[in-house]
Amino acid sequence: MKMSTGARFWWARRSLRLRLTAAAALVITVGLAGAAVLLVVWLHGSLIHDLDTTALQRAEVVAADADSPPISKNIPAASHGEAAIQIIDHSGDVVASSGNLRGRPRAFFFPASRSGNPRAHTVRDIPVGENGVWRAVGVPAGAGGNPLTVYVAVPTEGVDQGLTRLTAGLAAATPAVIALLTAVVWLLTGRALRPVEAMRAQTAQITASDLGRRLDVPPTADALARLARTLNDLLERLDTATRRQRRFVADAAHELRSPLSALRTRVDVAARHACKPEAQRLAESLLRDCERLTRLVDDLLQLARLDDRPRIRMRPVDLDEIVFTEVREARRRTRFPIDQHAVGAVRVRGDADALARVVCNLLDNAVRYAGSLVTVSLHSEGGTARLSVADDGSGIPEADRARVFERFTRLDDARSRDTGGSGLGLAIVREVVTAHHGRTLIEDNQPGARLVVLLPTEEP
Repeated sequence: MKMSTGARFWWARRSLRLRLTAAAALVITVGLAGAAVLLVVWLHGSLIHDLDTTALQRAEVVAADADSPPISKNIPAASHGEAAIQIIDHSGDVVASSGNLRGRPRAFFFPASRSGNPRAHTVRDIPVGENGVWRAVGVPAGAGGNPLTVYVAVPTEGVDQGLTRLTAGLAAATPAVIALLTAVVWLLTGRALRPVEAMRAQTAQITASDLGRRLDVPPTADALARLARTLNDLLERLDTATRRQRRFVADAAHELRSPLSALRTRVDVAARHACKPEAQRLAESLLRDCERLTRLVDDLLQLARLDDRPRIRMRPVDLDEIVFTEVREARRRTRFPIDQHAVGAVRVRGDADALARVVCNLLDNAVRYAGSLVTVSLHSEGGTARLSVADDGSGIPEADRARVFERFTRLDDARSRDTGGSGLGLAIVREVVTAHHGRTLIEDNQPGARLVVLLPTEEP
């Protein structure tokens, strides 16, 4: 049972083209093998019937001659000289025989048929030639009180040899025909599934941020065309729902910015004019919450814009200048030193504002989890710019490195503590880097983590 289940699972994992071709090959094999067997059986029966007819006709001729005595002991050969003929009297003695049975004892012992259509018999051990297989008939003859039986037998050697050659030919030709037809089925199946593969490739290129694309509908009225139209309808509904959701997020984030700015201003004023220490501490706490909410709203608005895939202004940018600027800004927000000695001159092609947001988010992430130092490096190698921002904190487990670039990701160790982050900064980094045809990855810093951005450099 386990083996059968495993075989079904293995078969289900094969490609549709392979399964269809294998099924067609099986049907072709069974059909051709069955047709070959039926052909051999039918041809054998037809040839044996012809031999029986020949034997019967010859027996009737000899019986007609035996009805007119005297009977010659030697029956002359006819056109079928290989026939074996004997005339037996009522006592079982041989009265006459063909030349090949001259002087031989009685060779046939089955009774003569009295019906109008005598039945032929298969006999062996006739003392002629190699004692092969013969088809023999017996008809009554003689007149008056002298009943006779005429036996005529013809060999099946020619039929057997012909069928043997036919069987050998079919055995050699059938596999070749099966292979040829299987190859044709493979090609036709691939051609029939080509529109499916085209739709699969087009579907694979459609992402959540690019739902405006549609599949090409085949110019036919078959199931593939209906499937393409159905998938396009589904994409249309998904696109509409996604656009509505993104518009809601963008509008909500945009509308929240004004009241948050006003709230932050009022809390800041309250903190500056607070008379009691408790009120000042409360105002400072509220101010931090306002700043956090402001960053969250800004990140949501940035992601909404990235999801809409706006046109990025691709132009030559000095990435090292962006790094130096963002490092200066980050030093104002942290007490940890930021080492930028490993930053070299690198020129890339991209959007300066978007790349500045990438560097800013990487620095904020490193500062948030650093223990005592943040290190920034930038250099180019083989046409690729490598920007890395490392901290000496607790690091990121290897199993969680793919998740940290997802939205609102919180890890279970020290990096999940409430440090004011929105959980969207690294998601924005990945989206912007991907839009610039780059990659993001995480390496060990021992201790800490090193976040790396790889971007194509500007061609000189």
